[in-house]
Amino acid sequence: MRGNDKKLSSVGTKGDILPADSKEHSTIGPDHQLPAPSPTLPRSKIVRVIVWIVLLLIFAVGFLLVLRHHDETTKGAGGGRHGAPGGPVMLTTATATKGDIGVYLDAIGTVTPVYTASITSQVTGPVIAVHFKEGQIVNNGAPLIDIDPRPFQATLLQAQGALERDEAILAQAAMDRDRYRDAWARNAIPRQQLDDQEKIVLQDAGTVKNDQGTVAFDQVQLGYCHITAPISGRVGLRLVDPGNVVQASGTVTLAVITQLQPITVIFTIPEDTLGQVQPRLRQNAKLPVLALDRGALKQIANGTLLTLDNQIDTTTGTVKARASFDNKDAALFPNEFVNTRLLVNTLQGVTIVPSSAIQHNGTASFVYVIQDDTAHMRSVKPGVTEGDNTEVTGINPGDVVADSSFDKLQDKAQVMISKQPISGGRPIGSNAP
Repeated sequence: MRGNDKKLSSVGTKGDILPADSKEHSTIGPDHQLPAPSPTLPRSKIVRVIVWIVLLLIFAVGFLLVLRHHDETTKGAGGGRHGAPGGPVMLTTATATKGDIGVYLDAIGTVTPVYTASITSQVTGPVIAVHFKEGQIVNNGAPLIDIDPRPFQATLLQAQGALERDEAILAQAAMDRDRYRDAWARNAIPRQQLDDQEKIVLQDAGTVKNDQGTVAFDQVQLGYCHITAPISGRVGLRLVDPGNVVQASGTVTLAVITQLQPITVIFTIPEDTLGQVQPRLRQNAKLPVLALDRGALKQIANGTLLTLDNQIDTTTGTVKARASFDNKDAALFPNEFVNTRLLVNTLQGVTIVPSSAIQHNGTASFVYVIQDDTAHMRSVKPGVTEGDNTEVTGINPGDVVADSSFDKLQDKAQVMISKQPISGGRPIGSNAP
């Protein structure tokens, strides 16, 4: 086929037809293939991978440093204080002492004045003056309130006039009686006339006595117009003002005075404790009583027990007691709520340890006695508690007992006594309140 204008196309191994008149003749044989494209990654993705690798390395290094610091701290002060596994337990100690401790009865009480005077009017009339200030301390006899006295002065004057008139009539009757006696002695008058005159004198004497009573009553009524303090104490808030009209024997209180010095506190004690208190009272013992604030943390005043009530309250099983306080600093306020501590007895020469050193396991109590750097569990019987100390039996004065780190202690455990103060003032692991 030479006559054809176009040449036959060359057929490749992949069946591709190339034009015969192409300037470049492809001679692709069975051993020649097209090269595969190279797998290249974007630059931004490579940067992100590098950043994540760096962050992971930094986090790993920091974590290792923290672990290393924690191990060093545990092996140092912290680990030494609480005790490393298998090593001695670091703790603080206290020494049992021999001394005296008080037996107290704790109760709640109310401050009660010895005297409280609620003043009311005994006469009717307008108030013309109030002489006291609210909260003022007044003495016995100090002026308080004045009521208009003029009506009572007029009534008194009338009674005094009647008295003078009747006294004159009595004097005249007595004079006539004396004359009749002289006349009867000379037989100038009959005996009956003398007897009648003597009875007239007695009648006039009775009238004079009645007038004297009227005068005395009117004087008392006039005195009620000038009200004075019946006791020494503190006056409360003013309840009446000048110009107010008050009624005789009315229910309106004009002023209230409470005695502050001395003052008493009434509290209750259980009936089971009467056997401790009554023998001391029969011995005329002065049993001290402490008055504490509402939280029983601060002592307010010191006093003594006066007496007990004469009967037991069957609803509560308690007995009321009254204690007296000088209250010279006016620290106790009437009707104030206080906590009281009655000292019933004092135990002398007993063994005393801090309450925080005593541990409890159910109904059993024990302490750890430290001997030769070894903790020995010792059973004890707690007794009276006063403040932070407790009286115990089962150990001797001078014994050294553990006072902290009880969560690490066991019987016959090796210990190390710390001489450094415990942070916060309480031993680590202590069950002290």
